[in-house]
Amino acid sequence: MTQTPNLPAPLTDGEPRLGFCCKFILEAPPESFKTLKAAREAALEMNLSHVTMANLTRLAPADRRAKLEDLARHNLGALERQIAWVAARPPLERLLRMASNVLPGYTHPVASDIYAEPGLRALIEPGLARIGDLARAAGVRLSFHPGQFCVIASRNPSAQANGIAEFEYHAEVMALMGYGSGWHPHGAHINIHVGARDPGVEGFRASLPLLSQTARDLITVENDENAFGLDTVLQLADVVPVVLDLHHHWVESGGAYIEPEDPRIARVRDSWRGVRPIAHISVSRENLLAGTDPEAAPDFVALSAAGHSRRDLAAHSDMMWNRAVNALVGRHLAWADFEIEAKSKNLASGQIAAQVAPGLASATKAAA
Repeated sequence: MTQTPNLPAPLTDGEPRLGFCCKFILEAPPESFKTLKAAREAALEMNLSHVTMANLTRLAPADRRAKLEDLARHNLGALERQIAWVAARPPLERLLRMASNVLPGYTHPVASDIYAEPGLRALIEPGLARIGDLARAAGVRLSFHPGQFCVIASRNPSAQANGIAEFEYHAEVMALMGYGSGWHPHGAHINIHVGARDPGVEGFRASLPLLSQTARDLITVENDENAFGLDTVLQLADVVPVVLDLHHHWVESGGAYIEPEDPRIARVRDSWRGVRPIAHISVSRENLLAGTDPEAAPDFVALSAAGHSRRDLAAHSDMMWNRAVNALVGRHLAWADFEIEAKSKNLASGQIAAQVAPGLASATKAAA
């Protein structure tokens, strides 16, 4: 069955974008601050905070409410500062995967009733609306990527119910930001993995109707390096947009670097139904590949023969140190935006942007 999307809200403008995921890293080293405390405070100002449900449960009711209000206030401010920082970057870098913990414990029984109180709604709803307005005004593309436990298909009814509730939380935040109407408005999306081998892709397909319409209009699914490679995930391309992860594909395929001309790319593009697709990239860790020529793409077969496990090769690097992989991303930017999954976050996305931007500018000038 082919899903017909709702009439879309305004789509992305077709200009390529790349950006970082969730956490902001200060460009200035800690030693440049007057004190380590000042460095920590500056980092905290730009990043979301969290609390464990165990700690929240131990608090008295009044303290629990105060804690959640403080966290919501801080996190809304930090998210707005992150988006403002991204908005000030060149157009190529106006993309952000938001951290999931905007409202910590939103679906948990110890916190859910507190978040429903009028006082917190008066803080949360206008705050998220303002942040969404800021992102759209600056052309910043936004997304979420809930954790691995967020699955919509499971043989365990409790796990499935919890996963769907968690996904709906992300969809509600998106909707409050102004991305709750139409098919992936402004390129907004919430990306997850297929989940367990059983029930697999058919279980995923069968579970989509359990989501709200808003959630179904925002969901995407990506390939992984284990049970659900690109060819398998493309079985869902008629009902959900497919996010191509180039690094996962390299590991799962045993070293293949997929190029934009590969016929599967057309199937990925079609799955987005007119919205500019998103893709993911990282590269194997620097310390694992010490001595590797950064101008040559890593050789999976040779690395495996040298004793490196698939799990080790799948782990993400700190920076986008391999220029050959970066060049591959530059070629794919003709059709997709990229979330850079390297651990150094905005530093890594800035690094790859600096490499690919001149080539994009040249291509645009030649096309004109």
